[in-house]
Amino acid sequence: MLQLHRHPDFPSPQGFTLSVDWWLAAEDRLTIAYHITDPSNRILWPAPAQGRSDGLWQHTCFEAFVGSTLGPAYAEFNLAPSGAWAAYAFDDYRAGMRDFPVSADPQIAGAAGRWTATIPLAGLDALLGPAPWRLAITAVIEATDGAKSYWSLAHPPGKPDFHHPDCFAARLG
Repeated sequence: MLQLHRHPDFPSPQGFTLSVDWWLAAEDRLTIAYHITDPSNRILWPAPAQGRSDGLWQHTCFEAFVGSTLGPAYAEFNLAPSGAWAAYAFDDYRAGMRDFPVSADPQIAGAAGRWTATIPLAGLDALLGPAPWRLAITAVIEATDGAKSYWSLAHPPGKPDFHHPDCFAARLG
């Protein structure tokens, strides 16, 4: 299990921690387990929703970025605890953004202490080339007072930017 690190410019509620495990499951599926400690119950959880939806990162949302080791292309997956999700492909750093067609809807399930996201990876090799790939695991956490904190395995200098190559701190495949 690895800790996600809060961006230093955006405080989080006292005692809050976020860690992750991930593994590749059968049939090219990435599973990420997000483990959350929130002793003050300060996280604002979104209302239930389903299906593809944009703007999920504006509220509590779990994210994964999978990038090529051969070039700048990457895919972004957003999974809200509400059940809504989004998937995008990029040709380069924040360039060429478009919906990424998934073979099945990404899924998220759980409760306040543990959320498990399952992301279909079929079709990524056409975008990224063969595995291994670079992996960034991130989260936006919105508190009940509206404050947001930004979490990642690694952060680049400056403002939070999950698309930045420095966030791709793990390998997949």
